Amino acid sequence: MFKRKKNDDDLEFVALDGYESESVKKKEKNRTFETVLVTYFFVFLMLLVMGNLVLFVTKDSESVINNSYNTRQEILANKNIRGKILSRDGDILAQTGRNEEGKEIRYYPYGEIFSHVVGYPVKGKSGIELSENINLLTSHDSVLVKIQNEVGSLKNYGDNVHTTLDVDLQKVAYEALGAYRGAIVVTDPNTGEILAMASKPGFDPNSIGEMWDSLVADKESGVLVNRATQGLYPPGSTFKMITSLEYYREHDGNVSDYHFNCGGSFTYQGDRINCYHKSSHGSVDFKRSFEKSCNSSFANIGVSEDADKLADTCKDLLFNKDLPYDGLYKKSSFVLTSGDSSYDVMQTSIGQGKTQITPLHLNMITCAIANKGTLQKPYLVSKIANYSGVTVKNCAPNKTIRLMSEDESAFLTDIMTGVVEKGTASKLSGQSYTAAGKTGSAEYNGDKSDSHAWFTGFAPATDPQVCVTVIVEGAGSGGDYAVPIAKRVFDAYFK
Repeated sequence: MFKRKKNDDDLEFVALDGYESESVKKKEKNRTFETVLVTYFFVFLMLLVMGNLVLFVTKDSESVINNSYNTRQEILANKNIRGKILSRDGDILAQTGRNEEGKEIRYYPYGEIFSHVVGYPVKGKSGIELSENINLLTSHDSVLVKIQNEVGSLKNYGDNVHTTLDVDLQKVAYEALGAYRGAIVVTDPNTGEILAMASKPGFDPNSIGEMWDSLVADKESGVLVNRATQGLYPPGSTFKMITSLEYYREHDGNVSDYHFNCGGSFTYQGDRINCYHKSSHGSVDFKRSFEKSCNSSFANIGVSEDADKLADTCKDLLFNKDLPYDGLYKKSSFVLTSGDSSYDVMQTSIGQGKTQITPLHLNMITCAIANKGTLQKPYLVSKIANYSGVTVKNCAPNKTIRLMSEDESAFLTDIMTGVVEKGTASKLSGQSYTAAGKTGSAEYNGDKSDSHAWFTGFAPATDPQVCVTVIVEGAGSGGDYAVPIAKRVFDAYFK
């Protein structure tokens, strides 16, 4: 601020005392604030870049390297021999050797038996060959060995992938499907280990390159699709486990008051649901309805339930959500709201309609029931080891997700045990082990005479050690076709 002073000759502006120093201080303070602000902004940007780099190294780098367009794979392949894929007992499932011309070839001793789960390393790769590609191409041999190989112009050996797969169970599962198309998933509910994952039709990975064009052209059989993880099917009566869980929740655990008289069909608001082959089950309570898989009774149960709450229960069970699984898979779908028709409600309650599920997902739900409501994350790879056998990385995830309460799992275990002892899965009764499960006959193509056969269950019923899920395409009744196949797998496990 200035004051005005008048002289005889001219006018003069004189600064007020102290004002000049205060103005300078204010300007310096503003400049300091701007400097600090800009500094913090660039520090924040640097932290973002560093965080993105850490995320890439720890999580995304393998997926980027596994991209078929990434030339780093070729660099690694020129330096390292692709590692082996081994079973849980050390049997070789895939290894690299040389043919008569001295060219490197990938060899699969068990051929089509492990074709989908182990996969192939060409044409974009699949299965474990895809998910563990970077580990198979990376060598963690000692520095001395690498120097010796460098001097001798030799390749290093890539790391070996040790899986959870059991050769004997995989053979039994694959052969048990016979000439049918379908899939089988076998898991340990206590650990999440996948013991077997079979899908038919299979293919010979030893000649995948030569057969590629014909396999891709075969649109009807979908031979390259792993039906265990990518096959979406109507769940049929196996969905009655979920309808039952919803009824249990809405009635605070009391199902003893439920009774229904089945005459072979159920009509509601002009829409009709028939029991399988129009069987008449007579007077049934809740447990008997489940044991006999009575469509009429469960359609009646379905229209009494809250559709929005049923949708929430399905969400709890991972429908329409990402599954805790590291391989390729399809999401299961549940589509039903309170505004849908009574026919849609009845169809959904018995596992028909728009509901779709993969065998892997159904196996996860079964594992949660067997494991007191908690799902152990399923996995195929137990560890990575170098050529000398030294462990490089332990891969067991040890991750759990609670899908239901212990009381709810106990309720479902009880009624699933009844299915084996007195119901549609009675071909599993009277064995050296006890079992619990649910059958399903899922209609498709709008033709009620065409059904996929389902079974999912676990054994022993009181102390579950193994879960088995079976889908047999177009076979018919789950009790007639899927249960005997599951029995062969259970027998092999407990032999």
